[in-house]
Amino acid sequence: MNKEIQMKSHDIHGKTYRRTLIMILILMATFAGTIMQTSMGTALPTLMSKFNINLNTAQQSTTWFLLANGIMIPLSAFLANRFSTNWLHVFAYGLFIVGILVTLSTPEKSSYWHLFILGRIIAASATGIMMPLMQMVIVNMFPHDKLGFALGLSGLVIGMGPAIGPTLSGWILNKNHYIFGLTITNSWRTIFILPLIIVVIAFLLAIVLMKDIIPNKKQKLDLVSLLLSTLGFGVFLLGFTNVATYGWTNFKNVLLFIFVGTIMLIWFILRQLHLKEPFLDLKVFKSRDFTVATIAIILVTMAMYGVEMMLPTYLQNIHHLSPLNSGLTLLAGALMIGLMAPVAGLLYNRAGIRRLTFVGFIILMLGTLPFMFLTDTTPTIIITILYAIRMTGVALAMMPLTTSAMNALPTEKSSDGTAANNTLRQISSSIVVAVLTSTTQSIINNQTPSTQLKTTDPILYAHKLIDATMNGFKSSFTLGFIFAFIGLLFVVFLKDEKKEVSDK
Repeated sequence: MNKEIQMKSHDIHGKTYRRTLIMILILMATFAGTIMQTSMGTALPTLMSKFNINLNTAQQSTTWFLLANGIMIPLSAFLANRFSTNWLHVFAYGLFIVGILVTLSTPEKSSYWHLFILGRIIAASATGIMMPLMQMVIVNMFPHDKLGFALGLSGLVIGMGPAIGPTLSGWILNKNHYIFGLTITNSWRTIFILPLIIVVIAFLLAIVLMKDIIPNKKQKLDLVSLLLSTLGFGVFLLGFTNVATYGWTNFKNVLLFIFVGTIMLIWFILRQLHLKEPFLDLKVFKSRDFTVATIAIILVTMAMYGVEMMLPTYLQNIHHLSPLNSGLTLLAGALMIGLMAPVAGLLYNRAGIRRLTFVGFIILMLGTLPFMFLTDTTPTIIITILYAIRMTGVALAMMPLTTSAMNALPTEKSSDGTAANNTLRQISSSIVVAVLTSTTQSIINNQTPSTQLKTTDPILYAHKLIDATMNGFKSSFTLGFIFAFIGLLFVVFLKDEKKEVSDK
């Protein structure tokens, strides 16, 4: 880390602390939390077998985690402004530990599955606090000219954690491993051990090392806003999550949830604009630079998911790779986004937001374009290289945009800005996943040959089925390219000058 990060700083009480130690602490803990976001993806068959449950039930392990995580993000701004930074970290880490222990102790019976989900919800709630809180602390620790590199480091864990999760789980479940005389069993419970150890260490260190970095204010909790935020975001996200299972036309489980969630969110927004002390200060969007950068972040997120979400399924269904091998194929991309995130932060201070984001979107487009022409015989190594290229573009665009958004606001508005930014990213992720899943599945269903052909000409049926499946995947990859192209056009609205939003 550079010299600036190693310098001592003072908390809100005037006590000194070292930025290096705080950075290591929050990066370490948040990394453990982000791993848990996606770690269950490759473990679903194991969970189905051990708990004697079907696929839809097993998928709740990820669905409910993402829902709880999304619900907590808007609340993080209030918590950071209202409570001690020190004890808020201790609370979040402790809550995470409790959630992991509840999941770990769940008996392998279908009647206890709700206990497994309860543990996942508790851990997700903690992660929903930890992730935005990390960015808030960083924004309050570093001056604007050093913020790019620091946020780049946070991008390393936010980008690598979810990408490494499935690979790590696949490696654990593949077979027993023996390291330094220790046996790492291929049990689903082992998946939770590493994050648990990391956060236990972080919990103990936070008690001693963490300082009150974020300024506090005596903000009264508006219970109506809390209720609207929790139910609104929860119901809204659940509606989009249900699209993959029920389809867009299902009124009871999809349309009704989205409609009710939207009404509650509109009510929530209007209430925040009229409250003297809002639960989440949406006036941060009065800053043009913050709003433009946030919209660009949403486009990067959607472009990223265009390939990231469907590629593992393509590799397993078309290339017949195991979950472990499909995860390893994507590992190079995870490493690239981790390596490039700090580099992008440094380049931001030299090249500026517009040029760096332009390069990022160009690389993202060039890396995505070949995915639109994949076949069932495309070599895996080519896919690995292309995925690494596009993730480099994601890092070069995402990290500078995040830094630009935070630099556009005064430090006292960083909590609300971070919460608003992360909330919109969570919502856009849920929407694009629903759109991609439904579009892909619809094309596959419409182009799947009739079962009669399977009897009369099974070879032709197999070829047509592969074509239908490939067309479905290509539609998802094409949407990813379109989002990247729109993002490139959006670069023209970015400004290198940093302006601050008024409190008024």
